[in-house]
Amino acid sequence: MSLEQIQAFLESSEEVEFKAGNKEDLYEWVNQALQQLNYRKLTRSGRGLVRRYVAKMTGLSRAQATRLLGMYLRGEKVQPKPYRRRSFAERYTRADAELLATVDEAHDTISGPATRRILQGARYDFQDAQYTRLAELSVAQLYGMRKSRAYHQRFTKYRKRQGNTIPSNQAAWSVASRS
Repeated sequence: MSLEQIQAFLESSEEVEFKAGNKEDLYEWVNQALQQLNYRKLTRSGRGLVRRYVAKMTGLSRAQATRLLGMYLRGEKVQPKPYRRRSFAERYTRADAELLATVDEAHDTISGPATRRILQGARYDFQDAQYTRLAELSVAQLYGMRKSRAYHQRFTKYRKRQGNTIPSNQAAWSVASRS
């Protein structure tokens, strides 16, 4: 299409809107359209016209169409950016969780602040280097580490279930009251 044909199309199709089926087809169409229209050599007004045309044909917002055209001008192929999960780096390792499980096993899983004090004592009072990272552990981090898979694989505490027993004097009373 020529720029005049694009102008006529945009003016005649105000109420019409197009949308692409999937992103791969959309980006491929944008690449081909920009190459065919020789977008790099267009004047400023011609580029604005093409931007409106791309936005109309793809259903993208003006800002998104502008980003795609900028990508094309930088010499990149117009394509979606790959998804990158944003996550925090793990500060404590599996070995730290296992070491905490060992400490909890030895001390019968006492409270978080008491466990923290034990870890700090092991590092600073007894100069045990393996407790270096755990000595800086906050109580909240400690409780979070106790929920980790590595902790539970190393140490799982089983308790015998206590049954619901009725004292003998209440059992006799409940039988007598039913009669």
